[in-house]
Amino acid sequence: MNARLTTLTLASILALGLMACEKEGPAERAGKAVDEAVEEAGDKLDDAREKARDAIDDARK
Repeated sequence: MNARLTTLTLASILALGLMACEKEGPAERAGKAVDEAVEEAGDKLDDAREKARDAIDDARK
């Protein structure tokens, strides 16, 4: 009984592992695109903040 349960558990884990390796679907691709867009927007905000800080420092001089 115990060996049967162990075998069933291992088979279930392997099956779940194989399902995780499927090709990404349209929702996953869209999610990645959104993540990249948000990251790019954050980078642009950081650049704008640096430029504003530099302009303020130059104005103080």
